[in-house]
Amino acid sequence: MRIGIVILQDQPWRQSERRWRRAEEWGFDHAWTYDHIGWRTLVDGPWFDAVPTLTAAALVTSEMRLGTLVASPNFRHPVPFAREVTALDDISAGRLLLGVGAGGTGFDSAVLGEPELTPKNRFDRYAEFVELLDLLLREDHVTWRGAHYAAVDARNLPGCVQRPRVPLIMAANGPRGLRLVAKHAQGWVTTGGVPGASLSPPSGAELRAQQEAWWATVEELSRRLDDALDGAGRERGSLDRYLTLDSAPVFSMSSVDAFAEAHGRAAELGFTDVITHWPRADSWYAGDEAVLEEVAARFLTPRVTS
Repeated sequence: MRIGIVILQDQPWRQSERRWRRAEEWGFDHAWTYDHIGWRTLVDGPWFDAVPTLTAAALVTSEMRLGTLVASPNFRHPVPFAREVTALDDISAGRLLLGVGAGGTGFDSAVLGEPELTPKNRFDRYAEFVELLDLLLREDHVTWRGAHYAAVDARNLPGCVQRPRVPLIMAANGPRGLRLVAKHAQGWVTTGGVPGASLSPPSGAELRAQQEAWWATVEELSRRLDDALDGAGRERGSLDRYLTLDSAPVFSMSSVDAFAEAHGRAAELGFTDVITHWPRADSWYAGDEAVLEEVAARFLTPRVTS
């Protein structure tokens, strides 16, 4: 099973660069960053854009794949974004993984002053976003019009390094989203079900129950993806399956044992890839970098660097 890591863009590059270099040296298969204008409570702190961050990361790494987790229509338009994707794929020498999702509510969906969309309209926009982006990355001279997006004689030369285009790693949990994955994606990424909010810190038994409930949703979603692939006449093994471990109630980097258990359970459910997060000093994904280093030593093969 391949292992990836999210490196949040909450540090100036002169500090963040160390993390990207270490991830490559330790042997992570892929590294990701969030594609948000601002994210949750971290919107009030330092935050940097995903595209230049990944560009910089591409210049200090050589083998590890790099990706967006995930780009969304909340503030991206397929025409200019296709140009950015093409440039990233070129600069990284064909190492880009393009994670895309529908975009939720929150800062990204409000900061531009647009009316909030219903869940149905948000998905309709996502379906258009994916369809047009797919065309733009494959073909030159694209003219296309939908309810949310349009393109008039859009160009794509020289096209992607990866042919016919960069892999789409699509986020989806609902029935329509999973059918969209079966139609377009080379990979599926899921956060599992969202645990219910607690008014007080859970006890050990409660936390374990929440964790088990989350794994049950992951298993169910994986079965639903199988059904969507069957319905599309597509082989179940024809796309990669990515699980973001840290949507679970227990942070995968809280201990080596926690990561080992999550890694093993994901493998049992047929996932090809798992994604963890670089521990932060506090707030979201708070943890100890020493745990990350131990996990890397146990589960990864170091890369020989010149």
